[in-house]
Amino acid sequence: MKIGIFGGSFNPIHIGHAILANYISQNAGLDQLWLMVTPQNPLKEDSDHRYDAHRIRMVQMVASKCENVSTSGFEFTMPQPNYTINTLDALAKKFPDDHFVIIIGGDNWAVFDKWKDYQRIIDEYGVIVYPRRGYTNNVPDKYKEKVKMIDAPLIEISSSYIREQLHEMRNMNFYLPQDVYRYILENHLYY
Repeated sequence: MKIGIFGGSFNPIHIGHAILANYISQNAGLDQLWLMVTPQNPLKEDSDHRYDAHRIRMVQMVASKCENVSTSGFEFTMPQPNYTINTLDALAKKFPDDHFVIIIGGDNWAVFDKWKDYQRIIDEYGVIVYPRRGYTNNVPDKYKEKVKMIDAPLIEISSSYIREQLHEMRNMNFYLPQDVYRYILENHLYY
């Protein structure tokens, strides 16, 4: 089975993530898409971990509405800090009959050569890249078989913006899936 790994902090997951997950699951040639909730990004400062269980629950809400999309907290079992190559190697070992490919935005593709063992990720696993505003991504000919650009919708919403607005008690009704927004309010998250 070909499984796409769409990793992120999803803090919180918003409609942009949901639209992307839905699009990728139907248009990227995958058998399954796993929304991989990440504990931290080695390229960013440590994040606030008090929302980890909430983030997984909110991602489950979105995944449950998309065909062939699942939620994974697999990276929470990995030693930290963790790198994508470690996750892919661990997944390949645990699920030897499946093939994993990572899904990243054009912003990450622009700095992909800074990722740990990026060449091995391309060679052994493959990459699917979705567009991000401000990034015109090209795939060198030598990577054409392993790196696929997809024409997913361009949704410019950030979780950090949503967190800021929630902290200010502003209405985020149209930025978040309804059940996720209700969950945030019921659990007093981000404010």
